[in-house]
Amino acid sequence: MLTIIVKPFSEISTNELYALLQLRSEVFVVEQDCVYQDIDYKDQKALHVLGYKNHKLIAYTRIFKPGDYFLQASIGRVVVAQNQRKFGYGFIIMQHSIKAVKDHFNETVIKISAQKYLKNFYESLQFEQVGEEYLEDNIPHIPMIKK
Repeated sequence: MLTIIVKPFSEISTNELYALLQLRSEVFVVEQDCVYQDIDYKDQKALHVLGYKNHKLIAYTRIFKPGDYFLQASIGRVVVAQNQRKFGYGFIIMQHSIKAVKDHFNETVIKISAQKYLKNFYESLQFEQVGEEYLEDNIPHIPMIKK
């Protein structure tokens, strides 16, 4: 069971911040062998969607209102701990993130910058590719929109 909490940056505790940065670093920097600047000063504008299992953060996204990242509302930094991926938590955290965009920003159009290999996953959540593939931090990405 995944417990979901949605918080603005100002309400995130030091321990929660440490856990979310550790999870993002574990996956995006170490597992994907990608040196990039994760701490980008955008966390302060985001709402953070935290997914806990047995009181441990294992899934996470950050969401933005229109204009704070893309022109549309957006979801980013979608991550699930490697040893937890076989349980469908990526789908669950995305469903909650989509709902949080609607609940907090009253928006249904959402743009993401998706790693290309996850295209089918995002299509299962009704996102559609809307542009050409591009490299971001040397990883193939595609722009996708959910209407």
